[in-house]
Amino acid sequence: MKKYIIYSFLVFIVLGMGSCETDFLDKNPLDKLSSSEFWKSKSDFDMALAAVYSSTQGGGGIISYGMPNWDVLTDNAYGQHNYWGSQTFVQGNISPATGGYITDMYDTCYNGITRVNIFLKQLANYQGTDINAETKSKYEAEAKFIRGYYYYLLYFSYGAVPITTEPLNLENQIQPKSPAQEVLNQSLSDIDFAIANLSQSLYPDNAGHAVKTSAQALKLRVLMYTAYDQTGSPNTEILTQARDLALEIMNSGYSLDPTFENVFRDGTQEDSGEIMFSIKFLAPDNSTPMDQWYGDWLVVSPLQNLVDDFEEGDLRYEKSIFEDIIDINGNIHSPSNDDPTGYGLKKFLSPGLMPYGYSTQSQQDWVMLRYAEVLLSYAEAQNEIVGPDQSVIDAVDAIRERADLQGLADGLNKEEMRAQIRHERRIEFAFEGMRYYDLKRWRIADEVLNNVTDGVLSYHFEDRFYLWPLPQTEIDKSQGVLEQNPDYL
Repeated sequence: MKKYIIYSFLVFIVLGMGSCETDFLDKNPLDKLSSSEFWKSKSDFDMALAAVYSSTQGGGGIISYGMPNWDVLTDNAYGQHNYWGSQTFVQGNISPATGGYITDMYDTCYNGITRVNIFLKQLANYQGTDINAETKSKYEAEAKFIRGYYYYLLYFSYGAVPITTEPLNLENQIQPKSPAQEVLNQSLSDIDFAIANLSQSLYPDNAGHAVKTSAQALKLRVLMYTAYDQTGSPNTEILTQARDLALEIMNSGYSLDPTFENVFRDGTQEDSGEIMFSIKFLAPDNSTPMDQWYGDWLVVSPLQNLVDDFEEGDLRYEKSIFEDIIDINGNIHSPSNDDPTGYGLKKFLSPGLMPYGYSTQSQQDWVMLRYAEVLLSYAEAQNEIVGPDQSVIDAVDAIRERADLQGLADGLNKEEMRAQIRHERRIEFAFEGMRYYDLKRWRIADEVLNNVTDGVLSYHFEDRFYLWPLPQTEIDKSQGVLEQNPDYL
């Protein structure tokens, strides 16, 4: 059954709903309760935990259904509508006052962290007998899984930022930055707690709640991001941790979905054995503009250099990109917006909702973690540690086989395999928001982006852009406590 979450959760206001005798992720919001009437029963905590999950939908979808737009910051695509100020980023006009991604990412993360901190404080103080110790630990682990994700995003985006693990008030709301390493440590601490205390079930069997393997997959992503230094050189100690964690996940019961597009489309996602965590939606009350954005407005326009990077016969091309007219299983739609590059984004579109327009209510879930990433992370780590042994080849070939491609050529050395794995990641995760992260963690963003020649706009990337500035609005509000990142003073 389709699961979802929809709640607003401010510092002292929570959303409530009717009877919660069935799983709370199945329910629609019905009412609002003040905080003085809340935190009285297990059902209240179920609703508040739903609000924690739903925080991932915030910021206009910047970390959910808006993730395809992250690819317009890269060599993959062009964003004609300038969502989150993407054109400013591409052209290198990044400053503390830029807004867009810089402000919305910061706000989204801290709004989510606020929800988590309030939830954890109330949970720790709760004396009711309807929540036993085991359930308390599980609730805490689910909330910390979300908080660990937010601190990872903050670390990736800004480096040093304030760390808050308690609800703030008027006396302590202004916090100084903590060093970047401490921000990373906070993320990993939260994720490790989640790994130790979440359900042993696989994600598709746990009604939309994060499970142990969800947290393991998130930790794997964090490790892979931190496994390269500022010169792009691999850290074999961190990569060994990542490799061993990937192996554990690979033995936990997940598999690639035999049909690539099933992972991304409403109606097939719920039964996919590849999905390890997703952000849930359900129309009409909790819908998104995803099909309208990408299928009609052409918010994301793939670039020719990405199209050229698909190998001949790669079925992922036809499932990910369209030219002129959208045709999915005989459902046809002609977009109302122009296609500035000649291509549009097809990967996430719902064929049954055509024709797309203002009234289209999309409900495909945003897949945040999936098994294909585990396989390619294993291959990347193992190749850097020992070279392209058979296990590396097998992991990459599993991805290629699903795409109806032949296995890798024989005799690849480490450098050639590295290039092949990076190619596979670009194609496999196109428009999933991964390319920007990959270019940064490999420290090749300057090399790649400054050599884009088909990007509609002129690309410009500087070394300082590997970390963003803190939003000037936050600096101004801090009364001199919050210090700007040094490259933007």
